[in-house]
Order: sequence, then C-alpha cells, then structure tokens
Amino acid sequence: MEAYLLIVTCAGILVADIIAADLPKISDPGELTFAPKGIEVHLGGHCGNVSIDLRKLGLKAGDLSSIGAVGYDIFGDFIEGELKKHGVIAHLQRIHNVGTSKDLILVVRGEDRRYHVDSGANLFLSPDFVLSILNEEQPLIFYAGGVGLTGRFDERLPEVLRKSKDLGALTFVDPVTPYMRGWDFLIPAIRWTDIFHCNAYEAEQITGRKNLYEACESLIEIGANIVIISMGDKGLIARTKENIFELPAFKVPTVDPTGAGDALCAGVISGLVEKCGYRRCNVADLSANDIIDILMIGEAAGAACVTMVGTTTAVTRENVKRIIDEQGAYLKRKIKVSSIRK
Repeated sequence: MEAYLLIVTCAGILVADIIAADLPKISDPGELTFAPKGIEVHLGGHCGNVSIDLRKLGLKAGDLSSIGAVGYDIFGDFIEGELKKHGVIAHLQRIHNVGTSKDLILVVRGEDRRYHVDSGANLFLSPDFVLSILNEEQPLIFYAGGVGLTGRFDERLPEVLRKSKDLGALTFVDPVTPYMRGWDFLIPAIRWTDIFHCNAYEAEQITGRKNLYEACESLIEIGANIVIISMGDKGLIARTKENIFELPAFKVPTVDPTGAGDALCAGVISGLVEKCGYRRCNVADLSANDIIDILMIGEAAGAACVTMVGTTTAVTRENVKRIIDEQGAYLKRKIKVSSIRK
C-alpha cells in the first residue's frame, strides 16, 4: 500500500514539564535553594516531544500529528498552543474533571533527573479516539510513546498496532514504567511492533534479563523487528534478527538530560523516513549500514537535546548535523556490529 496522508502519527502521553535545571542541590526540609538557570515550563511527554523534535529535524508542517489527552485547564491550552506553534496537527481529547499531566523535574548539577509526575488526563486516552484518527491519516509511521501511562489505550495497544500495520504503517513503541500495573500488557503488543525502544532499566524489567544482549534477544523473540536499548552516556545497543549493533555515545556538555530518549526516537524516525525516501518500506529491507546511519542520527539528536534546558529546545537539524560532522567519523570507527549465528 503506497498511499498515505501523513508521514508520522504520534500518540501517547502529553505533559507540561516544570523544570529546574543545574541546581546546586535539593533543598533540605525548610531550606531555600535558588535555581541558577531559572524555572521553566516546557511541553513534555513522549508524544509531544517526538512530534516537535520531528518538525525541528526537518518534517514539514502538516506532515505529522500528535494525539493525546489533556484537561480543560491552562496546561492543556499551553500544550495545544505549543503543538500548533510548531506546525504539528493537534488531536487533543479534552477530559472533564481531570487536570493535564504535569511533571516537576529537578536536575542537580552532575546528577540524573528527578521526576515528580501527576499522571492526569493521560490515563483517559481513548483507543477509539486514536483508531479513528489513524483511519483518517494512514501514516507511514505510527509512534506510540509513553505507553504504560495511558490507561485503556495500554489495554488495547495490540489492537491499535495491528490496525496501524493493516493500514501499511511502520510501528514504533516507546514505553514508560507502567502506572498501577505490571509490564504484562506490553508483551502481546510487541508482536505488532517494528521498532521498540526502551532504556536499560526498562529492558530488564520487561524481560527479566539483566544482560542487555539477552534482553534484546528476548524482545526480538517476542516479535519486535528492531530493538533499541539506550544507555545514556554509554551509548546504545540495538538488535535485529540478523545483527547486534553497539554504538558509543557522542560527547557533549550536559545541561538538562530531560527528553534525550524522546529525541533519540525522533532522530531514528527522521533517519528512517529519509532512508525510505518518504515512501512506505519494510525494516527488513534496511541494510546494516542503513541501520547504523539511522541510529547515529538518533544518538546525535539525543546528544543535542541534553545541551540546553527543555526537552526539545536544542534538537534541531543544524545541531544534529554539526554533532555528526564533528564526531561522526570517530564514532563510526568505534561501532561494533556482530552477526547472529543461526
């Protein structure tokens, strides 16, 4: 099926991020600590971040959409405004009597992020709402981000992914630690997943395997076609049915690591769209070199992300190109590719 109306349809969590970055410490009880870089409000959540990152990486206005649930409040209005400002088609399900999800993010200098999340309206995202939009848009790629925090949508994720594949879309799944449930909901969905991304902690929790090579193998056996496990400043491991890829990380100064995984996913999608020539394609048709190029764009987007405060602030086509131009040749020499013996 060659016909399509949109390049990418994204669905999943939408969050208003309230970020205090570069903090000298976390306050003790009753203590006042000043935020040297201020306290900022940004659009967050996998769905919103990936949508805006894709626009900044070169997809045109009107080529992608974002589907999510928000409340009837100023944060819902803020999210809608940010999506539209960046040229993303916004399909927002407004939920009565439930506020938009918010995330209070504290980033101490030299330490990882501390998240404080109100799940909010995300838990009420309707799978029928998502399916109706998929039928209208028939995208090249369907991205489901932040599943685990989307209530009934989580429960019917296999159905949604299967419908996406019936429409000819490549499917991309990026979960979060589930809210008030185990990881079991995800296993049947992986069968209908072309590209699966998670971090090392999530990979262990999903598969029960501490060894990331074994975790990759388990996810491939369940049904994913490409598995990507990100490891922060240690790089990533990726696996297909034929090969294992080990990529070191690009070296950049870290200001705020919030959104780096989403930026990586956006970079992978952007690279995939370019490799496929803006046409429908099968990931099985990608060569090992194609996959390396796509993963490098993903890593460069993730690296760009961490250099400024906010989940999408520094993710631009120019920054990604600069990072690859400056470090790509060196990094490529360090990449390991191992064939899977059958």
